[in-house]
Amino acid sequence: MEDGKNANPLILNPSDLPTRRRRASARQDHSALDVSLAYPAPSFSNDPFARSSSPSSIEESDSDAEDEPIDTQEIYDLIATMSDPEHPITLGSLAVVSLPDIAITPTIPSRPASNLQTVTVLITPTIQHCSLATVIGLGVRVRLEESLPPRFRVDVRIKEGTHSTADEVNKQLADKERVAAALWNPTLQSFIKKMLETCE
Repeated sequence: MEDGKNANPLILNPSDLPTRRRRASARQDHSALDVSLAYPAPSFSNDPFARSSSPSSIEESDSDAEDEPIDTQEIYDLIATMSDPEHPITLGSLAVVSLPDIAITPTIPSRPASNLQTVTVLITPTIQHCSLATVIGLGVRVRLEESLPPRFRVDVRIKEGTHSTADEVNKQLADKERVAAALWNPTLQSFIKKMLETCE
């Protein structure tokens, strides 16, 4: 066994993790099944005579989607299904990410009405000397930056007291130039790609 590797991490049952996705999709699948049994499918799905949306209404709906509120549960659902780079288990099941350790705050505290917001995610490595803490942080950051609208800033940090070199890892994760350089590294790219494969 490699030094610093946690061969027996605590694993939470995925059905016990807080999520909106599983419950919503289970309800949708169930209701779709009931409807399909009760009513035959229509012969066509699009009405060829229906009025199409005007360009201005399309722009309005895009801006509405841009301003749609996003809560901590939604952030958790985006990252909890990511795979741990060391174990074939999700970050949620390993409690590396947890709902209470996610916060959404105004980016400019003096202007709370502004739609600019910062998502802060605190990561809890499975062991104090986890050598892949930076990789996990990078993976979470990449996932959120790719998934969230541009009005969100992403701040990923190691939770205080959970890692022996948390200060150093946090400096790396907060330095945009170091993050950008790290994402050009082929080895790190393969780790992050593997982590994202299990995302729902």
